Amino acid sequence: MAPVTASTNDIDKAAGLLRAGRLVALPTETVYGLGANAEDAAAVTRVFQAKGRPPSHPLIVHIGGADLLGEWVEDVPETARLLAERFWPGPLTLVLRRASRVPLEATGGLETVAVRVPGHPVALALLSAFGGGVVAPSANRFGSVSPTTAEHVRAELGDVVDFVLDGGPCDVGVESTIVDVTGETPSVLRPGGVTREDLEAVLGRPVAVPSTSHVRVPGQHPSHYAPQARVVLVEPEKVVVEAELAQEQGHKAGVLLPPSSGDGPAAVHAVVPVPGSMAAYARGLYGFLREFDQRGCDLVVASLPPEEGLGLAIANRLRRAAGPRDAG
Repeated sequence: MAPVTASTNDIDKAAGLLRAGRLVALPTETVYGLGANAEDAAAVTRVFQAKGRPPSHPLIVHIGGADLLGEWVEDVPETARLLAERFWPGPLTLVLRRASRVPLEATGGLETVAVRVPGHPVALALLSAFGGGVVAPSANRFGSVSPTTAEHVRAELGDVVDFVLDGGPCDVGVESTIVDVTGETPSVLRPGGVTREDLEAVLGRPVAVPSTSHVRVPGQHPSHYAPQARVVLVEPEKVVVEAELAQEQGHKAGVLLPPSSGDGPAAVHAVVPVPGSMAAYARGLYGFLREFDQRGCDLVVASLPPEEGLGLAIANRLRRAAGPRDAG
């Protein structure tokens, strides 16, 4: 794990603000989160208000270590212990029955709570200094592109956040994998930084990734992770021709160019090459989507990567980004 990059003074300041019920943006290995004291119902409510997030959408409680899990949930089944031991700190969130110390405001009114230990030294230092749990959904307006740098947070939330704790660019770049472990069979409710293959290797059995779930978790909204430009998904071999056609029809078209597409179209507004590595693609995805907005695109043509490994999480984010805008 990388060394702590924020100063002790900044970490102490952020911890003090959290104790005072204020909002602090903090770095994690996935994306920057908008943090508040998880046990302060009023502070949690301010997170929803700052993001414009529906109060029925649960938040993830970030804690300082796997040894603290039993303080935040009613019971810890063996599957949860196994996954926590292997993947924490890291981009894995576990859904379990909430303990009484978790207010219903944080869970969207549910009796389950999503918990994780972030794999970022600044986040862990803040949690240690604060001495409690922190809810921290992505530090952006609800439904828009998640932030992976402190600059993204400042540009989107501005004065809504009381303090931005800068920990540098996020290493993973997409949100954590959410796994429901409340029943006998664990299932992935949101693909993310821990792959399904990694989970199956640890558990020694297949792990389902259902398209819908009765358990509400972050990232399930029909339109999510979306830039201002409209995202259109096509087959990889069609991205060039579709982008050129859109440009001819008067759009300021951008294209996420797959590695197999060569130099790509010359007559479009913006071309962003997709890295050959899925880890690099995941790390850069939200920055790429923001770049299209910054360059004035009104339409982005993209294709889905193979849905294996981190490609599953990337495909999930692109589908949500291309979701219906009238859904929110």
